[in-house]
Formats: sequence, structure tokens, C-alpha cells
Amino acid sequence: MRSPGRRTVVLSSRTPAMKRPLLSSARKHGRNPVSVFLFFVLILVVLMYSEDFNSIADYSLRNSRAKSQELAHQELAIAKPRHEGLILDSTKVAEEEAEEEERKEARPVLQREGSDAIAREQPPTDEEGRQEPEREGARASVTVNVTQVARLPSARNQGHEQQSVISDQHKSEAKPQRVVLNVPETCDLFEGRWVYDDVSYPLYKEHECQFLTEQVTCMRNGRRDDNYQKWRWQPRDCSLPRFDARVLLERLRGKRLMFVGDSLNRNQWESMVCLVQSGIPWGKKTLTKNGSLNVFRAEDYNATVEFYWAPFLVESNADDPRIHSVPNRVITNSIAKHGKHWKGVDYLIFNTYIWWMNTPKMTVLRGSTKYSRIERAAAYRRVLRIWARWVHRNVNPKKTMVFFMSLSPNHMRSEDWDNPEGIKCALETMPVTDMSRPLEVGTDWRLFAVEESVIQSMRLPVSFIKITALSEFRKDAHTSVHTLRQGKLLTAEQQADPATFADCIHWCLPGLPDTWNEFLYARIASRPWPNQHTHTHRSHTNLSVSHLVH
Repeated sequence: MRSPGRRTVVLSSRTPAMKRPLLSSARKHGRNPVSVFLFFVLILVVLMYSEDFNSIADYSLRNSRAKSQELAHQELAIAKPRHEGLILDSTKVAEEEAEEEERKEARPVLQREGSDAIAREQPPTDEEGRQEPEREGARASVTVNVTQVARLPSARNQGHEQQSVISDQHKSEAKPQRVVLNVPETCDLFEGRWVYDDVSYPLYKEHECQFLTEQVTCMRNGRRDDNYQKWRWQPRDCSLPRFDARVLLERLRGKRLMFVGDSLNRNQWESMVCLVQSGIPWGKKTLTKNGSLNVFRAEDYNATVEFYWAPFLVESNADDPRIHSVPNRVITNSIAKHGKHWKGVDYLIFNTYIWWMNTPKMTVLRGSTKYSRIERAAAYRRVLRIWARWVHRNVNPKKTMVFFMSLSPNHMRSEDWDNPEGIKCALETMPVTDMSRPLEVGTDWRLFAVEESVIQSMRLPVSFIKITALSEFRKDAHTSVHTLRQGKLLTAEQQADPATFADCIHWCLPGLPDTWNEFLYARIASRPWPNQHTHTHRSHTNLSVSHLVH
């Protein structure tokens, strides 16, 4: 039978075996009860509070992790630009200002490498040469947003921000490749209405395009209202894609686009230059003027946008681009002198109209000495047939797209749009709002009918861009008194005499000719790329339309 002392040892069985001799020794010396009691109390305390110790350790670990996350969040907040509305202490502000200086230094590098920021040859300035602030709205945020996305540490965490930047700019950060728009030939782009849109328009600012001439910079020349820049054309049965400079530049890579015709086609050429130059990196664009030929070059694309002066298409005594205001204009039956400059061009855009309107009959030179007076419409038909023969003989339809711009209307009589108190197009600030009936503003629609019939009779396909009717409603968009006269800006006295000096023929830029170029863009970028399968067209179409259509 076991003794009671041995039971005490059994109750203390949790004590390590190596300590049992010590207990036996202590019992022999009379210290066993106290030692056992103290040891038992210690074990009991450990058992009772072991979970509390674990909780304390776990809390310390969680607190350490939270502090690490908070520090990481603070670092991300410091990296964000100040327009996010963060309130930082002086240390953070100093760090942020240092990063802002780094961003400013890095910005030209981004532009040269083809970032989505608008590339300019020089910073925009006001009329006194002072640098202007960034524009408000989506365009003003382009450079900031692109820089912000580039600097954030994790693209995965910032996917939403990247998507917003792409949406705001209507383009992806990657250079567009072989985009095909979904604008079928059956879509009638020219039936529709004008819609006021001060969010998406204008497509560029007057001061952003240094290639504009004084003839068309109406705001710089004293015009006070700018609503004429903010009207968007909305086709009735389809959508007109928003102009994307880099999509068109991809089409122009290694190619030439040329406008041929009179000063209205030059007006449209200036518009096209301003539209495409925004997609070209800083320092990579030049403009050369040499007699009848003006050439804008995009170096990185090895592409040109050109204008060739030929106001009648055929040779005439008004072919000198500097001295062409001759009182008695004479045309010939020859087109070869001009046509040799058009050969091999990939995109040809022709027009001729305004110079036909001086007299009801045209003087035509036959041979070297004989002259004939021919009624305007008959002479116009004869010239367009000469032009059509040149196209058939010299244009390869597999290489070249040909366009013909219809008549650009004038607005000389304010009573034509029910404003008997007006003076020509001067002081007009709104389009004609009643589009339910056609206007009568003096357009010679017989010439329009000649254009249409000649083009329809041609074997080679020519796109007829019918701008006449829709442009007749834009009495507000002319340069009026905010332009040049014989190479000089109108004086204050001349501006006060619009009956004599208002130009109701040419158009302010940005303005109506930008819409004409959107028509060209839609037709060019909707054409299938060579050697591209149908299913590839559709996939690119779906991709591009999602961010290019209004």
C-alpha cells in the first residue's frame, strides 16, 4: 500500500521528472509542503492566463501590421499630386514639391517618347507672349493624369485610374495599330443636324496650333465670342467618329495626303494640319512653303499633309499663289502642268468653286490666241471632265483614295436667314436654327449637280463629300471682319465697316472645316487595311468605336 506522501507526488505529476529527487530531498528536510504549494500556484497561474498572454502577443502583431499598412498608405498619399485634395504636413509637402519638380523635368521626355500628352512645338502663350494656364476639364487633366499613372507603384491597383485616362482622351496609351472604324459607305454622313457641344469641342485650341495663318485666327484678331467652335455635326442615321490624330497618322505612315484647289481647300488643309499635329511628338513636325506647294511633315511617321494651289484645277492666269487677284480671269483646257505634282499621292482631296462665282460667264483660252466666253455651268462641266480624265489615266485605285469636296457656301445677304437688320455675316454668333427647310444663300446648285453627275460617271471610285447644305446653316462661322485684307489685318476703321470688309467666304479655325475633315477621317479610317481578313476588321472596329464615337 502506497503512503499518503506518494499521492502528493502523483498530484504533482506535471512537474518534470528531473525535479522529483529534489522534492524527495526537500521532504526529508521538512520543506516539501511549502515548495510544492508554491510550484502548484505557479503552474495554476500559467494555466489560467495563458490565453491572455496569447491575446497580448496577437494584438501586438496586429498592431505592428496596421502600422506598416498605415505607413505604406502614407507613402502612396505623398506620391499623389496635390490636386487630389490631400492635407499633408510640412515634411510631406516638401517631399511632394520635390517630386513635382521631377515630374516637370520628365514631362518633355514623355512627350518625345509619344505619351498621350498633347505635343507642342512650344508652350502655348497668350497674345502678349505670356504662358497660358492649362485648359480646364478633360483636356487640362491629360498631362497630369498620364504622369500620375506612370508614377504609381502598382498598375494592378490602379486599373480604374488607367481606364479613366483612356476614356478621357478617347485613345489608348499604346499607339493605335491598324484601326478600322465602323462607318459603312451606306451611312449618309451629310444628313443630320448641328448640336451644341461645349464639352468635346473644339477639337483643338487656336493658340495650340502654331501653324494657323492670321487669315483664320479669329479670336486672336479680335472676335469675342467663341461659340462657333462648339457645334458638332450629328448624322441622322449613324455616328460620326471623333477625330483621332494618331489613328489617321497610322493611315498616313509613309504616305502623302494632299489638298488641291482654291483658298477654301487651303482653309481645310490648315484645319487638317492642326488636327494631326496634336498627335506628333514635340520637335518632330515641320511646315515648308514653296510656291504653290505647302508641305507639313510628320517626321516619326514619314508622312506629309500638303496643299497645292490650283483654284480652277486646270491652268489659269490666277495660278500664282501670291499674285492671283487678277480682274479678268482666264482658264485653259490643260491640266498637265498641275497634274504632275499630284501623281503618286496616296490621298487626294480636290475642290474648286469660289473663283467661278465672279462672273456668269467664264473666259476660256483655246490654243494660244483664241478666247471663248462660256456660260459658267458649261465651263465647269468641261473642266471637271478634264479632271476626271486625268484621274482615270494617272490614279491607281489600289494605292490612292480620291475625294471631291462640294461647294463651300457664302453668306453675303443677312435677309437670306431672316435678319434684315444684319450686315452680311458680320456679328452672327449662332447657326441657322430652323433646319426644316433649305436655305437660299446664293449657292449655285447647278455646279453641285455637275460635280455629282461627273463623279457618278467615273469608272474609278471617288468619294463625294457633300458639305454644301450643312454648311449653309453656319452663317456664324465665317472670318467676317476678324481677318486679313490684302495681307494685312483689318484696322479698327475697316472692322467698323463690315458691309465693305467682312469676309463671308472663308472660315474661322477652329471651326467648320474641322467637321469637313472629320468626314474625310471617317471615310479613310473605315477602309480595310491591305491583306487584312474580315474578322480582323471587325475586332479592330469594335475596339476603336468604343472610344472614338461621340
